[in-house]
Amino acid sequence: MFTGIIENLATVESITKDKGNIHLMVKSDLAKELKIDQSLAHNGVCLTVISINNDEYTVTAIKETLDKTNLDKLSVNEEVNIERAMKLGDRLDGHIVQGHVDQIAVCAEIIENDGSWIFTFSYDTLKNNVTIEKGSITINGTSLTVINSKKNEFSVAIIPYTCEHTNFNTFKIGTEVNLEFDVIGKYVSRLTNS
Repeated sequence: MFTGIIENLATVESITKDKGNIHLMVKSDLAKELKIDQSLAHNGVCLTVISINNDEYTVTAIKETLDKTNLDKLSVNEEVNIERAMKLGDRLDGHIVQGHVDQIAVCAEIIENDGSWIFTFSYDTLKNNVTIEKGSITINGTSLTVINSKKNEFSVAIIPYTCEHTNFNTFKIGTEVNLEFDVIGKYVSRLTNS
């Protein structure tokens, strides 16, 4: 379980293909604090740490994960948003995030808004995911609030701190991102559509 509050930007050091899977070696200041078998969100995807070497660690993404996320499009030297799992008893600063990406979206528009930015994303509605105005959405692991909710797109407002401390500062029109829709909203949607 995560909160969507990004702890660190990490750099992909190497990508090794292994049948239908990939092993990502990632460099991060947090590596020395990690443990083998620990869950860590990478662009919102919960992955298990399988090895640690000084300031680098390795995680594996299997085919099922690669089919539903943007991880197969990562390249060496690319930055990823990372967050360790939350501890019981800590404050929940973001929202409840499982680290289970629902689908990919595409950045459709970026508007500079007098010191902040409005990012608009479009997504495939055939997967039956929905956003609601002022509801929660997780983009590449970052907990955000939906504005301008429409049938197949929505926007989020990004403050300078978030832009500087996440990989939002690398987004451009056409960038593919991982989406995790609000967990409570998904259950309500499923119940009402049954």
